[in-house]
Amino acid sequence: MRRLRNLAFACAALVLLLDQLSKALAVANLPLGSSSTFLPGLLSLQLVRNTGAAFSLFSGNPQLLGLVSLLVSIGVAVWIQRQGQLTLTRSLGIGLLLGGALGNGLDRWRLGYVVDFLALVPVSFPVFNLADVAINLAVLCFAIELLGNHGQASV
Repeated sequence: MRRLRNLAFACAALVLLLDQLSKALAVANLPLGSSSTFLPGLLSLQLVRNTGAAFSLFSGNPQLLGLVSLLVSIGVAVWIQRQGQLTLTRSLGIGLLLGGALGNGLDRWRLGYVVDFLALVPVSFPVFNLADVAINLAVLCFAIELLGNHGQASV
């Protein structure tokens, strides 16, 4: 049980590290607003500053979003500590969620905006970052766990 808690925190730390390193590389190597092909026909690199939340919701309110990120991070960390029995899927999910919330929260606290740099080419979709990917993977982990339990809540 303790091992899966540690896995959740290790996963969060890894997500935070990879997210911040990738953002630093993007800021150092990409001109703001320009687009560069990364994976032809799939992914391009485009540096943008997002002052909003998902899909640029609540743009221009970084202090409020920074506070929300902090509260979510604290809530998830407490949730990890209070979980009775963790499954591998739940442990990974909450670790991914915590790492993603911390990654974007750290940007908001330090910069007043979130650094986004990944753009899907074949579809019109908002530019995103690795923290966003981690948060979406967390949702997938929770869905897998829920479906694995056939919709029954687990302890």
